[in-house]
Amino acid sequence: MSNPSAPSPINRREFIGRCTRAGIYVAAAGSIGIGFHQTDAPRPQMDAATSMLQLPDYSVPAMHGKICIAHGADRATTVRQAFEALGGMKALIRAGERVLIKVNAAFASPPTLGATSHPDLVAAVVRLCLEAGADQVIVTDNPINDPASCFALTGIKAAAQKAGADVIIPRDTLFEPMTVDGGRLIRNWPVMVGPLDGVDRVIGMAPVKDHHRSGASMTLKNWYGLLGGRRNIFHQDVHSLIQELALMIRPTAVVLDGTQTMMKNGPTGGSLSDLNPTGTMIVSTDPVAADAAGAALLGRTIADLPFIGKAEQTGAGTADYRSLQLKEIQTG
Repeated sequence: MSNPSAPSPINRREFIGRCTRAGIYVAAAGSIGIGFHQTDAPRPQMDAATSMLQLPDYSVPAMHGKICIAHGADRATTVRQAFEALGGMKALIRAGERVLIKVNAAFASPPTLGATSHPDLVAAVVRLCLEAGADQVIVTDNPINDPASCFALTGIKAAAQKAGADVIIPRDTLFEPMTVDGGRLIRNWPVMVGPLDGVDRVIGMAPVKDHHRSGASMTLKNWYGLLGGRRNIFHQDVHSLIQELALMIRPTAVVLDGTQTMMKNGPTGGSLSDLNPTGTMIVSTDPVAADAAGAALLGRTIADLPFIGKAEQTGAGTADYRSLQLKEIQTG
């Protein structure tokens, strides 16, 4: 998509400088034992003609348009059976590939409050990736509260590491300025692309939550956690922001956790009374479809959540999830 307001091409000195900075954050990541290594995996690329940093398409063409809605109370069971209904994790990940799981670790709160990805679910998906032959699984997010506290208090860090994943806590060297082609909000904005370097597949993971600005926080809104800077300013036009996030990244799959749905006081919650036991796990290769299905758990329609239609307009997926290859199952 062309953009007449795109920034002018960068000069040679600036281009070399950006490449040097990119090398620095990759080297820094390796120096603390994260385990980055040279692979043939796609990497974020700087387009010299537009000065736009572009992320690869992480989707698997043969798996486009698949969605499973699994009903059950046990997260590890429902997510495993949901992936199996779509053909198994091996249909998405090949042996030797590196996988990044973008969780929601936004707040320093215990998992029982439903404001963040549940550690049991994170661990289950990590194990599924490793069982499929993944060479490395990385878990990351850029939380709103103090990152170290968020990863500790949510239980995500301990659960992910115990399951065999590497956890990346955000730091300045992992961010690079990025402009979304066709966007007007994410322009020369810091995006956490460091953990994506050399990654083959990306899985987004989010709980179903009420949100006081966007009406709901699900898998499309979850990519907000890749942004740095004073990103709260984007909430003034949050539906357009989510549309641009859908343009920015094309994931391999998304996992939408509606085991407990935060019905009110989102996105932070704070009380068990905010939650409703909806017993549903949605796994899809189409994030727009996943969020459209998740809206029903909040008692909302697509019309109530304009970002879904806006994301559909970008070609990121379809809101009519029942028109896809839908599997609906009841787990044990």
